[in-house]
Amino acid sequence: MRDKHIHIARDSELLKTIYKQVEEKLVIDNHAFYLKLWTKFIFYFFISGCCYTLLYFTENPVSFVLCFVLYGFSSLLFAFNFAHDLSHNTIFKSKKLNNLCYIFMYTMVGAHAEAWKQRHVHSHHYAPNVEDYDSDLKITNLIRVIPGSKHLWFHRLQHIYAPLAYTTYSLFWVFIKDFVILFSEDEYTEKKGVKYHLSFWIQKMVYVSYMLVFPIMFSQQSWYIVLTGFLLMHLSQSLFLLFTFFMTHHVETTEYPTTDENGYIRTSWLMNQIKSSNDMHPFSETANFILGGFNNHIAHHLFPHYHHIHYPKLNRILYDILLTNNIKTNHTTYWGGLISHLKLLKRMSYAHKKNAL
Repeated sequence: MRDKHIHIARDSELLKTIYKQVEEKLVIDNHAFYLKLWTKFIFYFFISGCCYTLLYFTENPVSFVLCFVLYGFSSLLFAFNFAHDLSHNTIFKSKKLNNLCYIFMYTMVGAHAEAWKQRHVHSHHYAPNVEDYDSDLKITNLIRVIPGSKHLWFHRLQHIYAPLAYTTYSLFWVFIKDFVILFSEDEYTEKKGVKYHLSFWIQKMVYVSYMLVFPIMFSQQSWYIVLTGFLLMHLSQSLFLLFTFFMTHHVETTEYPTTDENGYIRTSWLMNQIKSSNDMHPFSETANFILGGFNNHIAHHLFPHYHHIHYPKLNRILYDILLTNNIKTNHTTYWGGLISHLKLLKRMSYAHKKNAL
């Protein structure tokens, strides 16, 4: 689906060159790949499993809450490193197995798997940062990042209240957003039949059971300590989650392509993917291991069919091609991206761009 992007012959040829050179130069060692994959799985499964198990044996309330918070981070990183790739069918040859494991991973963090996947693959990847096409831009009107979008009075303070607002996002996603999507008309889902509803309710019940009901019933803590741990887990993991998500597409230098009166996007598909994405430590194996490829977002948007383990090597080929063609990429450090995102919010807090200069 690239029919709504304008055709630019030079960019089309460049895209063919990129695909051809990556295919020719990127050497994939399947043995090394599966070794890294299993190392990742064991690492994150062990940490997540230990943190969760400790919830049932920890007597000290402070330690219990700390275990809850650590579980939240480890399970989120577990999902970062596996759920995203599973949604793009890059781990197993079987699409059904990929999807089954993907649903399991998303159930672990409480989100409705099918709703996110449909929006991510068919909307966000099609036209990132393009208003009315990218579903990720429809999350909330609390945050203004699109130039020319409606300015509300409270946006003047968005760079100040954003970090606080971000702490609520995972709770909003799990207990409000998914339900709104379920019971509303949905342009991304053809039919929400019995299977769709059954999957939704099973995922939600499993999450609430193992994250709230079981700890209340079987841990050594009072219900209000369990609830405190659960809430603090969400507040802390949500802050990390949303900053990481936003930094992949919303920093000072990322672009927001516009459309004409007929809905055609005023850029090529290639440049839409490159200029709207931001990389963080694109050649770092360590950053890639921690963030599961979210730090290599340009490569991911151009090569969603490649597993993120390959991205650091792939980036050395990709960046060389882009540099040769005088195409400047958006890339920051993690902390630099965080600061740049807040600066973007500050710039967009003004009603008119000229007032921000």
